[in-house]
Amino acid sequence: MSLGTLEEEDLAEYFRLQYGERLLQLLQKFPSIEEQSESPSIRLLEKKKEAQILHRVMEEKKETFKRKMESLNQRWEDLAVKEAQLKAHMQKFEQFIQENDQKRIRALKKANKERELKQLRVQELAKAKQEIVALRLKHQRLSSKLQAYSIFNKYLEKVVENSEFEEIQEVIARYKTLVSMNHDLMQSVQDGQEKIEHAKARLAHYMKEKGDEILQLNNQLAQLQMRYDRAHSNVIVWESRWAHIQNTAAKKTLLLGTIKMATLNLFQMVSKQLKDSPSVSLEDTHKQLDVIQQYIQDLSDILAEVKKKEQQQIRV
Repeated sequence: MSLGTLEEEDLAEYFRLQYGERLLQLLQKFPSIEEQSESPSIRLLEKKKEAQILHRVMEEKKETFKRKMESLNQRWEDLAVKEAQLKAHMQKFEQFIQENDQKRIRALKKANKERELKQLRVQELAKAKQEIVALRLKHQRLSSKLQAYSIFNKYLEKVVENSEFEEIQEVIARYKTLVSMNHDLMQSVQDGQEKIEHAKARLAHYMKEKGDEILQLNNQLAQLQMRYDRAHSNVIVWESRWAHIQNTAAKKTLLLGTIKMATLNLFQMVSKQLKDSPSVSLEDTHKQLDVIQQYIQDLSDILAEVKKKEQQQIRV
């Protein structure tokens, strides 16, 4: 609570404490009642005069106190304003500190980023220096090669002078064309060689298969030859027997039936081997024998042809 809101009792107590002793000293300056010999009227006047003086002094003191209170109130108000200003300054200062912290953090981040970027730049610079050194070495090698290949340039100039070409680039273009054609030809040769190897492999496989078939056919031919020989022997036997059978009809008929049956069996076996089986009556034994004989002849021809091809392949 400020001094401007004090109650009257507090104000009186304040005056009593502040000015009581001074008023007492002031009153002691005046003569006491025992020492006065004046009349009551004179003393009354003196008392009034003293009261007026005391009142005037009190008024002056009150005015002085009022001014002091106003000054104190003004100081309190000034202090409140300064306190508010100080609080505002403190808030601004705290905000400033926070902003400085944020700026410091951003500055640190930026510094770290710049340091990393600097390290990256240093690494890139070192790599670039290495590349420059490598390029210089490559340039030196190329310069050496260029100096060594200069004789070819002179040679090409002489070729242009003594040929139908007008520029070195035409010679180089012709050379590249020939190289490309040679590459294509080599590729074609390689492809042809691969095809030949593939064809050889297929031929070997084919020869193996046909060799197996020829071996099987030779076996069959040998069997047929044996059967043919047996049949031929049987024919002779049966012919002799036929003369003998003519003397005995029953035996002849039985023997003829046996021959026809054997011939028919042989004919049926041959017919199974043939793709186009001839249409022969079951009772026509002679035609059946002709078909068997033709089949045996064909097998003989096939065998001769196979042997001939084998000899040709061996020569190749």
